[in-house]
Amino acid sequence: VQLVESGGGSAQAGGSLRLSCAPSGETFGSNCMGWFRQAPGKEREGVARVYTGTGSTSYSDSVKGRFTISRDNTETTLYLQMNSLKPEDSAMYYCAARDVGCRNDPEGFNTWGQGTQVTVS
Repeated sequence: VQLVESGGGSAQAGGSLRLSCAPSGETFGSNCMGWFRQAPGKEREGVARVYTGTGSTSYSDSVKGRFTISRDNTETTLYLQMNSLKPEDSAMYYCAARDVGCRNDPEGFNTWGQGTQVTVS
């Protein structure tokens, strides 16, 4: 199973973008799904995650109050609504899923997408 992100692009500071992530191929289930980002020269950073069993969400301090993670009614597509964008939000954004737990460590996520670029100016 592979995750496929879409919705990245360019935006002005203060603007909005919505990222989507859907599995390609066979039916996919996970315990936890999340969004990460990585800017050039920086470590991959967890942005938001959702525990699929309860719908409980968690956000990094840098995006709290501006970004919202959600899933569609069929629970197949993951979204990241990004509002009040800042230039420091510019990065490659990755969708990821893990089978056990829902901690923020990238190493615990076993399925990843290819990423979608977000540029804010």
